[in-house]
Amino acid sequence: MNTYFIKRFIAMIITLWLIITGTFFLMHSVPGSPFNEERTTNEAIQKNLEAYYHLDEPLIVQYGNYLSALLHLDLGPSIKKSSQTVNEMLGRGFPVSFELGFYTLILAVLSGMTLGIIAALRHNGVVDYLSMSIAVLGISIPNFVMATFLIEQLAVNFPIFPVATWSSPKHMVLPILALATGPMAIIARLTRSSMLEVLTQDYIRTAKAKGLSPVKIVFKHALRNALLPVVTVLGSLAASILTGTFVIEKIFAIPGMGKYFVDSINNRDFPVIMGTTIFYSAILILMLFLVDLAYGVLDPRIKLHKKEAK
Repeated sequence: MNTYFIKRFIAMIITLWLIITGTFFLMHSVPGSPFNEERTTNEAIQKNLEAYYHLDEPLIVQYGNYLSALLHLDLGPSIKKSSQTVNEMLGRGFPVSFELGFYTLILAVLSGMTLGIIAALRHNGVVDYLSMSIAVLGISIPNFVMATFLIEQLAVNFPIFPVATWSSPKHMVLPILALATGPMAIIARLTRSSMLEVLTQDYIRTAKAKGLSPVKIVFKHALRNALLPVVTVLGSLAASILTGTFVIEKIFAIPGMGKYFVDSINNRDFPVIMGTTIFYSAILILMLFLVDLAYGVLDPRIKLHKKEAK
C-alpha cells in the first residue's frame, strides 16, 4: 500500500508539472501583452510595467522564477488588480464556489441515483421512459440555457427566487438547479444501465431465491456494485463542480472563482490564469486519486497486490 501511494504521489506531481508547463508556454505564445489595452501612448510606462512584472525577461527565466515561487505556494500578484495577490483572490473565491458545488453535487447525486434506480426497477415501463426522458433533457440542455430559462420562469414571470448574488439560501436555489441538471442526468443514465446489468447477475437471483426483500436486494447487494461506473465519472464531475462553473457564476453574479477566471482571460492577467488553472488541476488530480481509493471500498475484490518474485 505504501508503495502504491508513493507511486501515485509521484505520478500526480509529474502530471501537475506537465499541466503547469503546458499552460505557461501556451499562454505566453499568444501574441500581445496584458498592457496592450492600457489607455496610454507612453511606451516607457508600458515597458516599466512589463519590467515590474518581469515580463521583459526571457521566457525560460520567467518560467524558472514562476516554478520557484510556486514551490513556496506563491501564485504571484494579479497584473490587473495590483493590490491583490492570486492567493488572496482564490482564498475569497474558492469557499463560495465550493459551497455552490457542494450543494449542487449532493442534489445531482441523490436525484440522479434515485432516477436511475427507479428506471432500472421499472425497466421498459412508463416510469423508466419518463426518467430517461428527464435525463436526456438534462444532458442536452446546456447549463447556461437552463439558467436563462430558470431566471425567466422563476425570477421574472413568477418572482419566487432572486436572480443574482450569494447572500441567502434563496439566492442559491436557481444556480444550484442550473448546475445540477447536467450531472444529475449523467448519473441517472449510468446508474440505470449499471443497475440493469447487476440485477441479472447470479448472486442477485440467489438473493431473490432466499426470499430477501426487494429493498435489501437493491441497497445491500445490487447498488454497491452498480456504483462503480458512477464513481468513475463522479471524480471529474465533483472537481468541475466544486471548483466552480464559470459561466453560471458569471450569469448569477456569484463571487466565486469563475468571476476571476473569466475576467483574467479577458484582461490577459497571466498570474490569475495560471493560478486558477493550477488550482483546478490539483483538485481534479486529487479527486481522481480518491476515486481509485473508493473502488477498493465499494468492491473488496479490487485490492493492491505486490508482484510475486519469480
